[in-house]
Amino acid sequence: MEPKGPVYTKSFEFALMMIELHKKLNSEKLYDISRQILRSGTSVGANINEAGAAISKKDFIHKMSIASKEARESLYWLKLMQRSEIINMDVDKEHDLCLEMVRLLTSIVKTSQLNTKN
Repeated sequence: MEPKGPVYTKSFEFALMMIELHKKLNSEKLYDISRQILRSGTSVGANINEAGAAISKKDFIHKMSIASKEARESLYWLKLMQRSEIINMDVDKEHDLCLEMVRLLTSIVKTSQLNTKN
């Protein structure tokens, strides 16, 4: 059964965007940044999916926290691409979705942590 909900859908959409960006960066011979964005960008959804099979609330929070960190790393690479103008392409759509996911994941982690304390 495939996981459902906005965080799963958005992370999958983001991973697909990062794969396309990876291809474009490789075609520009920007291999290092290409590997970094592919790794962090696809890791977000992988960790979210792992969280869906968590064996405890603590495990869930841990996996979602890792997803949040990977999203933040992806955001860093996207900002770096925007500001350094290392590439001649617009990554605003990717940046905006990534920022949305960072906010969503932060909210999930904080809410889950509060619920464990109660």
